[in-house]
Amino acid sequence: MMDVQEMFEKGVIYSDFLKGADEKSYLKLHEIYNNLHFSEDIKGRIKSIGREINVLIFAETWCPDCVVSVPALVKMAEENKNIKYAILPREGHEDFLEKYRYEGKPRIPTFVFYDENFSELGSFVEIPQKIKIIYEKGYQPDIIVARREYRQGKYYNMIAEEFLKIIRENNPDNIGLGGIPLSEKFKK
Repeated sequence: MMDVQEMFEKGVIYSDFLKGADEKSYLKLHEIYNNLHFSEDIKGRIKSIGREINVLIFAETWCPDCVVSVPALVKMAEENKNIKYAILPREGHEDFLEKYRYEGKPRIPTFVFYDENFSELGSFVEIPQKIKIIYEKGYQPDIIVARREYRQGKYYNMIAEEFLKIIRENNPDNIGLGGIPLSEKFKK
């Protein structure tokens, strides 16, 4: 099995990912991307990431959940050049994705976050935690509304919030606030 860095190098950027889309998916991806605007708070937090973050994204253009979350990560990378990403198809990477199962099987999109040395920071699989909680409660009207609103792109900030949480939780020195560890910044 190839290592993470090799997989990262084989991945594509967003414009190449779009080349594989059928017309309907392409138009939806384009619409979501163009209408995606983070709150000022989220933008500021994205811009404050002061170290390299590498994200392996397993996605397909036909997947409605990928159509929403992949543009969110791409916009984050546009806000901060420290965020690098590579998109790979699910096909051919099933063994790798076994580790990131949700509801018993590998899902897309799967985002795996790594630091500059490709040490894993965490992952985001399929949908945000808040949506998973609604699904787990099992109340169909709430599930239908949450799924519809998510796929319409109403939760960009929620997606970015989860991505940021993964990046920051596994950052023991809180590097990212101007690239200076808090332990250094507030030395007495």
